[in-house]
Amino acid sequence: MKLSVYARQIGVTYKTAYRWWKAGRLDAYQLETGTVIVRDPIPKNATGIALYARVSSVDQQNDLERHMERLKDYAAAHGYHVTRMVSEIGSGREFSPPQVFEAARLPRLLA
Repeated sequence: MKLSVYARQIGVTYKTAYRWWKAGRLDAYQLETGTVIVRDPIPKNATGIALYARVSSVDQQNDLERHMERLKDYAAAHGYHVTRMVSEIGSGREFSPPQVFEAARLPRLLA
C-alpha cells in the first residue's frame, strides 16, 4: 500500500511515516516513480485501540497535542491500529471522566 494510505490507517501524518521509512523503521520500498510502498503493515488479526490524553487546563493545549502525537507514534511503532483518539481538558478532581469510559467501551462496539 502507498505510504500515504499507511500513514492514514495508523493515524500519523505522512511526514512522520516518511521519516520512519527514511530511518529504515518500515518494511517498504520505493518505485522508480518515487512512490513509497509499504508491505502488509497491519496484521490480519489486528484489533483496534483507543488513545486517551488529558491535561488539566486550557493553558496546556499544546502539551495535549504533543502528548497525543507521542501516543500515536508509540502505537504505530508497536503495530497497533488506532481506531479512536480521545483528548480532553479537565481538572484532576474529576474521578471518572466520561470520555475515558467512552474510549474503554470502543473495542466492544467494534467486535
